Amino acid sequence: MAQPRILILGAPGAGKGTQSAKITEEFDVDHITTGDALRANKEMDISDMDTEYDTPVEYMDRGELVPDAVVNAIVDEALSQADGFVLDGYPRNLEQAEELEDMTVLDVVLYLEVGEEELIHRLTGRRMDPETGDIYHVEYNPPEDPEVEERLVQRDDDTEETVTERLSVFHENTEPVIEYYEEQGALERVNGEQAPDEVWEDVRATIEDAA
Repeated sequence: MAQPRILILGAPGAGKGTQSAKITEEFDVDHITTGDALRANKEMDISDMDTEYDTPVEYMDRGELVPDAVVNAIVDEALSQADGFVLDGYPRNLEQAEELEDMTVLDVVLYLEVGEEELIHRLTGRRMDPETGDIYHVEYNPPEDPEVEERLVQRDDDTEETVTERLSVFHENTEPVIEYYEEQGALERVNGEQAPDEVWEDVRATIEDAA
């Protein structure tokens, strides 16, 4: 099989990062995220784009949102350099989905389906070790070392209030993207509420069948 071009969609906490890592290893493709693409191309010359700054890093250093047009250009550049890829975190809205059509032809569009209650449970149960940055979960992945367990903290973006807001933003912006691919007959739904290994078996089979 040629290296597939895969888009993975799912709400925060659906397991996109876990499955993308497995896809990258199994199918020998690049894992492209918006954040990584921005960091890799932060010095890219965008002076011809009629933007406030001439490079993406100037937005990033000031903590400002990088304009959609710049994000689109950076993702386009990252995709053009990859023989195969799993794209994670883009497109976030319908306009970006339409832009993506001009950049590449996708072999598979995966959607990890996880219910709202389970997403909240997963995200609010996450804890971080402030010394190492390692992420644990109070139920699914607690640390074995009691000393590590004692120093775990909940990140600000994993509180129930913040999680609920993040999911609300996802529903508003990204659900139209899911409908967009569904209407095209391109969407492959995977039950993301299974154990990670079972999710992976379905993800791998879906990619092999489609690509």
